[in-house]
Order: sequence, then structure tokens, then C-alpha cells
Amino acid sequence: MPQVQEKTEIKNFNYPDEVRKFDKGKLELLDIGGTLVGKATFQPGWRWSESLKPLVNTKSCLAPHFQYQLSGKLRILMDDGTELLSKAGDVARVPSGHDAWVEGDEPVVVVDFQGMVDYARRKG
Repeated sequence: MPQVQEKTEIKNFNYPDEVRKFDKGKLELLDIGGTLVGKATFQPGWRWSESLKPLVNTKSCLAPHFQYQLSGKLRILMDDGTELLSKAGDVARVPSGHDAWVEGDEPVVVVDFQGMVDYARRKG
């Protein structure tokens, strides 16, 4: 049986495969090895329930996230009432069912390795 050799890939967020823009933010996507990795930038004043809820039409964010935060402070409120603060240098796993917002005057930039397939994609 012949062996299938995996392809080596290097990509850079300076040249994303796709960009999704939304109120006070954007998502840059790389498709690498069949996996989507997203770099999200949220400007001061961004809040999921105000900037993305009208776009995706769900009660809360249903995308699970596994992300590394590069900058800013991100307040996360889970549907069960649990509240967390994520900041630059943190790695966070955030399950489905949450709201989030930028705290302070610095943009939040996260690289997400899990939840970006349908993130910021308009639902019909």
C-alpha cells in the first residue's frame, strides 16, 4: 500500500485566504492543511452581542474557541453567568454559548485554532 506524504505548508496572515469584516472588527483566515486558523481583531467598543449577533442571528456566540491572545483585554460572559478576563499572552478555551467584549482602549487580537469556520458568516 503506497504511503501518502503530507504536504508542508507555511502561510502568513499578511496574505490571508479570506477576510470577513464586521462592525468594529475583522477576521483573517488561513486554510492550512485543511484546517482554518483565524486571526480576529476587535476594536475598542466591539461586543459580540452588538457587532455579530445581528449578523449570525443566534442568542449568543455558538463558536467554540481555542485561542492565543496577542493583545488587549477580552471580557467573556458565559451563558451560565461565569465571567472571565483574557489578556495578552493568555491561551483560552471558550466553549459555545458566550458573549464577549473589548475592555479598555487597546484592540484585542486573538489567533483561534478551532472556532472560525462559520465565525462572522451571515446566516440566512
